[in-house]
Amino acid sequence: VGNHGTQVLQMIDAAQKNAKVEIDQPVAPFSLPNYDGKTVSVGDWSTHKATAILFIATQCPISNAYNERMAEIAKTYGAKGVRFVGVNSNKQENVTEIAGHAKQHGFSFPVLKDEGNKIADRFEAQVTPEVYVVDNKGVLRYHGYIDDSRNPNNVKSRDLQNALDALLANKPVPVKETSAFGCSIKRVG
Repeated sequence: VGNHGTQVLQMIDAAQKNAKVEIDQPVAPFSLPNYDGKTVSVGDWSTHKATAILFIATQCPISNAYNERMAEIAKTYGAKGVRFVGVNSNKQENVTEIAGHAKQHGFSFPVLKDEGNKIADRFEAQVTPEVYVVDNKGVLRYHGYIDDSRNPNNVKSRDLQNALDALLANKPVPVKETSAFGCSIKRVG
């Protein structure tokens, strides 16, 4: 009986790690290598007020149009207890390129390499940039774009910042989902 219980727990754990990510549902932790080769664990949700997971790219012009904004938002909200983690799932972008890109654009957050796009698949991330915000209880509270315009002068809605402000104030996120736009994630297989 004891062995069977262990097997059942392992099956439940495996199912959670492969479960699709959905609004208002718990998000299973994950680990990926940073561009420097060190493994970074994402999922100790309670150690931060919120965690923003940004699917980004080095070669996508739309993702690159957001580099300065991503760096600034991470700096501003990082000081308020929000953790930022970049994830690069594009098969053609290697760790050397990712490292240079992160340093060039002043990213204060790790940019993890998602070989085989396993995490992008679990999150069902389609484009770069695309953002997922998890609260300190491990529940997905926002998914979508950073803001509503590639051109910073035309931004009318800053839904990522609105979601973070709401979570920091212990209020419900006003808009839980928006349509992310950008370059498609270049997957393997």
